[in-house]
Amino acid sequence: MEKRLYVGNLPYQMTDAELEETFAQVGEVVDAVVVMDRDTGQSRGFGFVEMADVETAEAAVEQLNGTEVGGRALRVAEANPRPNNSRGRARY
Repeated sequence: MEKRLYVGNLPYQMTDAELEETFAQVGEVVDAVVVMDRDTGQSRGFGFVEMADVETAEAAVEQLNGTEVGGRALRVAEANPRPNNSRGRARY
């Protein structure tokens, strides 16, 4: 079963591919997204990574939480469930 992680304190220049590459060192990544500001197009400094299974996700939290990337210490934790907007679509 896949597990979604919140990743905070990302370097503002980090891309989705770089985020995926960082977590792929621990295990299989299903999806990796850096959340962008819709008005400016700039990174908001956080993102989400979906790992292939619970064990890999727990290993990623243990190994990567506090790790320095681009001069910033990552904050990695289990993501809260996605809230739905009024149209029933998941949003960040």
